[in-house]
Amino acid sequence: MAATKDSNISSISETKATVSACGIHFDLLSENEVIEHVVRESRLSSGGWVATPNVDICRQVRRNPAALALVRSASLVVPDGMPLLWAARVRGEPFVERVTGSSLIFTLTAAAARAGLSIYLLGGQPGVPEAAAEQLSRRFRGLKVAGTDAPAIGFEKSAAELDAIRTRVCGAAPNIVYVGLGFPKQEQLICELARDLPASWFIGCGAAIPFAAGTVPRAPVWMQRSGLEWAYRLKCEPRRLFRRYLIEDLPFAAGLLTTAAMARARSGLTRSGPA
Repeated sequence: MAATKDSNISSISETKATVSACGIHFDLLSENEVIEHVVRESRLSSGGWVATPNVDICRQVRRNPAALALVRSASLVVPDGMPLLWAARVRGEPFVERVTGSSLIFTLTAAAARAGLSIYLLGGQPGVPEAAAEQLSRRFRGLKVAGTDAPAIGFEKSAAELDAIRTRVCGAAPNIVYVGLGFPKQEQLICELARDLPASWFIGCGAAIPFAAGTVPRAPVWMQRSGLEWAYRLKCEPRRLFRRYLIEDLPFAAGLLTTAAMARARSGLTRSGPA
């Protein structure tokens, strides 16, 4: 599945201020601004997709040009990861705030319910998206759930499976689709589906669907805000996350902060000039 930028997908990246990190141009938007944009464009039948790169995604795109092109093709790109915010602050180019798929599945869905927009949940183990739909419907009165889907493992290698997913999602014609399959599968699938649903908005949301279903616990708010959510998730899923968090992502995050500090120091020297 190739990363392409469909001409029908709207983008405000060219008109909004951005900050560049790891080769990615992040939009300087708050979570509320993302929500307002998606709802406004949905009402105009103008679609797009939201990428929420975290430290792990930034690490991957640094060494994979195809993955970088995939993220760059998004209509909106916002930072999911406190180390990204810290590094930007150290450089003197702060982001507005952290914007996560795990938060948008609640805040954007609340706005969708108020606006009469429908959602579709795509991702998770069998039964999980259905459970998430039930929990969200209980929480947000009047919410329209257009459908749910739990793609089989290896779906991305089967043309028949991809066509079946496309048929189900296109048949439901949702306004907003949460795609939680992990990077880069979810982004690749979004690019495939967006061409057939130019009026829909897609949100790459990682583990947000299990969070919404209550099958995977999310870290307490104080841990999310302090940058310790990774430690909570590691405690809950040590086998799956040990290598990614401690062997791969932690050194990369430290490198980001070090590079940011060095860039800030060089910038200060340049401004001050020779003694």
